[in-house]
Amino acid sequence: MSVHSAFLARRKTARAVAVQSVFRLFQIMLLVTLAAMPVRGERLMDVVGRREYRIYSDAFPLVSGRTVAELRLEERLKRLGYRRIRKKPSAPGTYFWSHRTFWIYQREHQHRGKKRGARLFGLDLRKADGMIQGARDADGKPIEIGARGKLWLEPELLAESLEGERAARLSFALSEVPEHVWRPLLAAEDARFFDHLGLDGRALARSTLANIKAGKVVQGGSTITQQLIKNRDLTPKRTFGRKASEAWRAVRLEALYSKKEILETYLNHVYLGHVSGLAVHGYGTGARVFFDKSVADLSLAEAATLAAMVQGPNRLSPIRNPDNARGRRDWVLERMESLGWATPAQVAAARAKPVRAKVRKPRRVGLTHFRNWIAESLAEEAPRRSAKNLGFVVSSAIDPLLQEDAERQVAQHLSGLRRRYSRLRKGKLSAALVALDAENGAVLAYVGGDPRDTGDQFDRVRKARRQPGSSIKPFILLEGFDRGWGKLSLNPSSRVADKPLTIDLPNGPWRPTNNDGRFHGVIDLRTALRHSYNVPFVRLGRHLGYGKVADRFREVGLPMPDDPGPAFLLGAIEVSPLELAAAYTVFATPGYSLEPVPIWRIGKPKGRRLERFRTKRDRISSKASAYLVADLLADVVAKGSGKAASIKGHTVRGKTGTSSNRRDAWFAGTAGSLVCVVWVGLDEGDSAGLTGGGAAATLWRTFMAKAIPARPDRQIERPSMIVEAWVDPTSGLLVKEGKKGAHKELFRRDSKPRRNRWWRIDRSIQVIE
Repeated sequence: MSVHSAFLARRKTARAVAVQSVFRLFQIMLLVTLAAMPVRGERLMDVVGRREYRIYSDAFPLVSGRTVAELRLEERLKRLGYRRIRKKPSAPGTYFWSHRTFWIYQREHQHRGKKRGARLFGLDLRKADGMIQGARDADGKPIEIGARGKLWLEPELLAESLEGERAARLSFALSEVPEHVWRPLLAAEDARFFDHLGLDGRALARSTLANIKAGKVVQGGSTITQQLIKNRDLTPKRTFGRKASEAWRAVRLEALYSKKEILETYLNHVYLGHVSGLAVHGYGTGARVFFDKSVADLSLAEAATLAAMVQGPNRLSPIRNPDNARGRRDWVLERMESLGWATPAQVAAARAKPVRAKVRKPRRVGLTHFRNWIAESLAEEAPRRSAKNLGFVVSSAIDPLLQEDAERQVAQHLSGLRRRYSRLRKGKLSAALVALDAENGAVLAYVGGDPRDTGDQFDRVRKARRQPGSSIKPFILLEGFDRGWGKLSLNPSSRVADKPLTIDLPNGPWRPTNNDGRFHGVIDLRTALRHSYNVPFVRLGRHLGYGKVADRFREVGLPMPDDPGPAFLLGAIEVSPLELAAAYTVFATPGYSLEPVPIWRIGKPKGRRLERFRTKRDRISSKASAYLVADLLADVVAKGSGKAASIKGHTVRGKTGTSSNRRDAWFAGTAGSLVCVVWVGLDEGDSAGLTGGGAAATLWRTFMAKAIPARPDRQIERPSMIVEAWVDPTSGLLVKEGKKGAHKELFRRDSKPRRNRWWRIDRSIQVIE
């Protein structure tokens, strides 16, 4: 080496030492500044990055009167990552189930922006069947329990992206995995991780000189901490300003959290490429997807393969490029040997193993259409933040167990219909299901299409407007019972003529018919709804006034044209499943219409609230009138066209709907604390040949049979204005109790029919013509 070359080498070394010393001084100054800052009480794993999204379910209320099995309590706890133990819990995240008590040691968590501390509580059980009868704290003091009580299970993390391209993440704690799982990562990315303070002076000196020479950022030199900051908080731009921000944040993070917490969070978040169109994040998911095993069971060779992928996840994928992956993996293993973290024998054994992926398809996060709704809501409520792709924390109203059930049932039901009817294999058969909480309008389950069609972004719950058929008939009765017409006060035993009818319209006469092609003479309104006869409801709507009935439809939230023709009485309008579900809440409340609530709270990643949402309810009718219609809807399911939706042990109130030419099949109804609407049909609008009583009611029943007991119970109490009396079936007039052939009927106190008198019976019977 010449004297000049030696001089240049010494000067380059001096520069590197100087740069390293400057960064070391910078770190010390930052740490002194940060020393007085309070340490965050929450786990780093629970902290949301500045550019991250997290969508949580609602907290699940623990209630009495339901069994542990009905609430599927153990299943809910396992979804949250709780572990069952053999004695009363002494640490958060565990539970103990005995014949008399179900003990839960709840973790610290956030619920709608409020921090909730860890706590131990016990649910008192009835030994015979495990029914929850009360609750108490660790000291045995009673705790209020109920839908609005003080006990709940914490929210579940549903998704970490607003789009559907990210696989579900399998989280784990660092203490759950052996050292050989994470050591290869440090060997490949940050060997001095446990020695530096967030910035590695040596690596920074090397990269800084390269960047200064190039006049721009061309080399990283980033530590694990810096990479975590970059991926969660910063844009991918390679600028000096961004690198400076990254450095400041890295040192700050190291001052607030332990090394193990930082490494644990990195391992759970690191990007490992795309598989089957889904982004794989975290070692837990990577181990399952690439090697079909738990992260704790990874071999040294497999762990080194994951560590090798970090540099170029898709370029070094063991699925796409096993040769490239092997070259990088062997380098990682050699690096471990040089660092003294693995013996030569261990490295030789690991290198001898081929890079062979045992692929398991990643689990796609559901909620495709619901997340689209959230994205639209975020863009509306925080447009600037949304446009800049900054992060959000969303507290949704979804019940994760009901959502999973709904997606599975819809997919299976559509597959069954296609197998049963060959004609449905040609068109695009789809379905929509939405379930609301009858107490507050919360959207508990939301499926806007076939969950197996992962590329389908069209949301049929909100955006598909189809003819609802007879499912809107109950609202004609609501208008009749609430206001009546002329001198006639309507009630379930009011008589209506079911005989041929002709209505003159501008485009010619309209002659409505019944689905069975027959007429049934003079019948009561209960019978007309039970069998969904069309002609009686056209007559009823005409006598009430088309305009008044249309206004009632608008009041419950059903869209109506300005001047609808009489065919709207039979469902010749277009509504979405969500609009129909919101309308049916009037029969569950009863008398109030609830606006569906998909989100309870929107917050920034650091916790600051951006928006909070509350239940909106409007008085639509008297409680008594809505109760009467709900009672008739129960009769429809028990004895009429909605029998396919009946569920043993539960009162179901609902109505089928089938549009003209059987294009659309509907079932809308309420049971327990839920309101649910199902639609099934072909997207093209062609005839599917399906009916509401078949295709829609069966799907509704399958979903609701598990959903009803899994939620708090809700009984509709009979209003004081409702009375019971005996009526004659041929006249609809009141008779003495127990008279032969008579039956009980419900009435509003102010709308009871006259008593049957032999000398005036002809004048007392009034028929809607």
